[in-house]
Amino acid sequence: MAEFNTGNRGGGNDRGGNDRRGGGNDRRGNDRNNEQQSRTGDSDLKEKVVAINRVAKVVKGGRRFSFSAIVVVGDGNGTVGYGLGKANEVTDAIAKGIDDAKKNLVKVPLYKHTVPHVMEGKYSGGFVLVQPAAAGTGVIAGGAMRAVFESAGIKDVLAKSKGSSNPHNVVKATFDALLKMRDPMQIAQARGITLSQVFNG
Repeated sequence: MAEFNTGNRGGGNDRGGNDRRGGGNDRRGNDRNNEQQSRTGDSDLKEKVVAINRVAKVVKGGRRFSFSAIVVVGDGNGTVGYGLGKANEVTDAIAKGIDDAKKNLVKVPLYKHTVPHVMEGKYSGGFVLVQPAAAGTGVIAGGAMRAVFESAGIKDVLAKSKGSSNPHNVVKATFDALLKMRDPMQIAQARGITLSQVFNG
């Protein structure tokens, strides 16, 4: 009877324990591979810190400081995103902001390294005007908008912030303007006309 019970326990370990541990190791290996692939895909993204804000919380023993950072990432070829990170350390807040920005990437239309047409963007108190510029003009824009344009790969643009100077509102208003723009190639194909007719009528 003792040998029979020992055999059952051994068989139970062989059937369940070892198999489950093996499966768990395989899943962990797959997760590591996926993380390595995602890092490789994000390697061409460049990060720009727009603003860092220090927040003080008054507690019984004094004041505790935390930091919030708004970060813009982009590949310089029309793909751009922004994110917000909060932590007790500046580096951790920036890292969280970068991760958040990579989850919210969008594609914006470009035409000869500038924007295709004039557009206004608005978010809360932020209000911006974005219009195309000739080659060689450069990025004529404020700090928060400049980070977005440079990350998106826009090299020539004229932009003006006409509302709130809060960097969060300015960045979101700039994204609103870029996302409302239409790709001239798609318009030409939809209307059945040439690209020059889209701009010149």
